[in-house]
Amino acid sequence: MIHLYTWGTPNGRKLTILMEELGVPYDIHPIDIGKDEQFAPDFLKISPNNKIPAIVDDEAEGGPLSLFESGAIMIYLADKYGQFLPASGAARYTAIQWLMWQMGGLGPMFGQLGWWVVSDKEQTPKGVERYAKEAERLMGVLDKRLSEAPYVGGDDYTIADMAIWPWISQYRTRVKDHVEPMVQKHPHVLAWLDRVGERPAVQKGFALP
Repeated sequence: MIHLYTWGTPNGRKLTILMEELGVPYDIHPIDIGKDEQFAPDFLKISPNNKIPAIVDDEAEGGPLSLFESGAIMIYLADKYGQFLPASGAARYTAIQWLMWQMGGLGPMFGQLGWWVVSDKEQTPKGVERYAKEAERLMGVLDKRLSEAPYVGGDDYTIADMAIWPWISQYRTRVKDHVEPMVQKHPHVLAWLDRVGERPAVQKGFALP
């Protein structure tokens, strides 16, 4: 059994989407980050960086395995169940590079944009401008990629799509005035959002926990 410790953030929703796509048994342990539950001693044993998501795999080879960092968890689960990530070759590393692109670029920049727009009480224009500009650039990078292939990893739907999709989908609402116009200017991103969003497992996973 996979035990998933998560909350309704884009990083958390990556994993609920993946688990629903895999169709394997798992259970959810909500970690309410609004109540600082990520700092609880029991959770820190699983995720020493006090971030969600994290998992414990009771059936891992050699005994129970705990993992944190969403990208590492996604690669582990895709390899464990042999789905949504090629086992070898260029296609595998193409998907992984786009997964890393989300983790190192899109996610942090959208997160910063959200903070400056939603959480900055002073509404500092320079902060908003800086991260909106970088978010726009990254959206252009994604649009160019999706003009070349139906999915970010290539011809097949992979964990890279699952990692990127919830960030844009959630921030279309969270920072609507900034992100929605970006989406509308990038037709390949818009079509991909619809294509991925039509998947039942994506819809269910995005609605959890």
